[in-house]
Amino acid sequence: MTFKQNLQFNNRILLWTIGMVYLFFGLLKFFPNTSPAEDLVQETIANLTFNLVPDQMGLLLLASFETFIGIAFLVNLRNKYIIYSSIAHIVMTFTPVFILPELLFGKNDFTITLLSQYIFKNIIILGALLSLTKEFKVDEKKVCNQPIIKTH
Repeated sequence: MTFKQNLQFNNRILLWTIGMVYLFFGLLKFFPNTSPAEDLVQETIANLTFNLVPDQMGLLLLASFETFIGIAFLVNLRNKYIIYSSIAHIVMTFTPVFILPELLFGKNDFTITLLSQYIFKNIIILGALLSLTKEFKVDEKKVCNQPIIKTH
């Protein structure tokens, strides 16, 4: 297996595993009281939208987005806009740390709850997504270094 084939295989594995996580957690949000983060999601969306988006609508929109990302990754869709949207989503999952810390930490700032663990595991997904963007940078350099006019 060449280096390029190995890299493509590794990237495919990353896409599939991230896709499974997105699909699973996205589908959970479609069914009331099945996602452990449901209340946190609704409260976060309410805070970020100044209560302009109804709780259930925000949850369904997020569920749809996460499910779409999951399916896209599972079918090996390597669209940079999907990956960058996924990165933006993962970064936004950290907003409760700043706007709702009382839900994420115990009686003091050194105790974490299950919800905070749910959020902090996203650091791994963020790292994996960032490693996938390297693939696009290589492709863009390849395109940029091609001569516009070929001479024979």
